[in-house]
Amino acid sequence: MRGDELTKKSVRRRSRVSQSEDTTLTDRAYRELEEMIVTLQLSPGTVLSEQALAVRLKIGRTPIREALQRLARDGLVVIMPRRGIMVSEINLKLQLRLLEVRRVLERLMASLAAERASEEERVEFSEVAGAMLAAAAKADDIAFMRLDQRFNILVATAARNEFARRSIGLMSALSRRFWYQHYQQVADLPLAAKLHAAVADAIAQKKTKAAAAASDRLIDYIEDFARKTLDA
Repeated sequence: MRGDELTKKSVRRRSRVSQSEDTTLTDRAYRELEEMIVTLQLSPGTVLSEQALAVRLKIGRTPIREALQRLARDGLVVIMPRRGIMVSEINLKLQLRLLEVRRVLERLMASLAAERASEEERVEFSEVAGAMLAAAAKADDIAFMRLDQRFNILVATAARNEFARRSIGLMSALSRRFWYQHYQQVADLPLAAKLHAAVADAIAQKKTKAAAAASDRLIDYIEDFARKTLDA
């Protein structure tokens, strides 16, 4: 093999490695920024600086920029041309409209997951159910939020429907942020954990109808929670 061919292959290999590293850093930046926004460490209305976030997270500006673009698609940040990037406001009316769609979609995904989940995923559903109950018993809100995200991803994966997964992905972070903002005033963390665990257990046991019914009960609670924020 000629030297120039070896050089070209080496360049392509380094390019693939570089792209893989960028993707990994983008995923990390997305996860960390999403949690910071959902848990209100970056509050609604905050104007974000790519440079400041890069320094804070110790990640380059390119992965930060790509992560912010994903967060904009999720509705957590707003990109304002020539003005910067701002953390989006929390809106109750928007949340209630979101729940109209989320109810139907989550019922479908829970029943599909109960039908299609692998044995490994069913074991993980049982583990998540137990961990959520334990986090609620300790009043560990951050642990519960992370488990809720894990639960959402697991349901979306086990349902084996890419269209449903994309759709629910646009709602999950907004819903978790709304819950985190108000849960100390009106939420019942042990009840929330119990309702999530009921969905997870039904999926783990391959009970499609029970999973759909448990999903409806969970959304009933979440909708009631959202309306109670008006009184709070």
